[in-house]
Amino acid sequence: MDILLYILAGASVGFIVGITGIGGGALMTPLLLLFGFPPNIAVGTDLMYASLTKASGVYSHHKQKHVEWKLVKLLALGSLPAALITGYSLQSVFEDSASYEAIIKNSLGFMLLLTAFVVIFRNQLQRLTMRSKSVNNEKFRDVLTFAMGIVLGVLVTLTSVGAGAIGTAVLMLLYPALRSSHVVGTDIAHAVPLTACAGLVHMALGNVDFGLLFALLVGSIPAIQLGSKVSHHLPDSVLKPLLASILFFLGAKYAFFS
Repeated sequence: MDILLYILAGASVGFIVGITGIGGGALMTPLLLLFGFPPNIAVGTDLMYASLTKASGVYSHHKQKHVEWKLVKLLALGSLPAALITGYSLQSVFEDSASYEAIIKNSLGFMLLLTAFVVIFRNQLQRLTMRSKSVNNEKFRDVLTFAMGIVLGVLVTLTSVGAGAIGTAVLMLLYPALRSSHVVGTDIAHAVPLTACAGLVHMALGNVDFGLLFALLVGSIPAIQLGSKVSHHLPDSVLKPLLASILFFLGAKYAFFS
């Protein structure tokens, strides 16, 4: 019966991701925690899940020329080493996974609150960036992009949250002239290697449940396709505030009350 529950969980999250476009990590990791999985298993399994479910999107966006590969490279130069260093730190500094459980939960709460903020104020952020002038100093912007890659690498490895929604917000703020389709395509192209790298780090730490991963994929892959097909029939004005409220509640729970 457990495997049926996990397949249903994967389908539910996949359907919501297909409708809203919000990253699955913000939904899947808290759900796995509610199921009773340890934080390290929830994060590690979700990272592998995210890398596999997003992989097909990279080819699609690349084919449509929606990926700015220079920006992907800048972000990845910061995020991938940061993911590896974070994983090494978890292994060398702490005795076992129970020792860093609180760090994972508190970091997860922070990232869920930040994701809720991005979901609520996404349109305002887009209008703000469209009105603002691009950063004239390209070198400074490149350094800032690299630095944000480092931040994402650390936080995504700790929480499995942020490669999607937070990565998108970073690109929108730093590159206001970038078209929305290119923001999405570039973010997904960076999210796949980041989540794969962080997932492999957690796999090396023994933090991936492969049976759970398989069940989540069985449920989510068809559900994502279904959700994307019906998304235009459902109002964003209702779905996104509801989703943001759930993320805010879960974020507060793990940030302040775990």
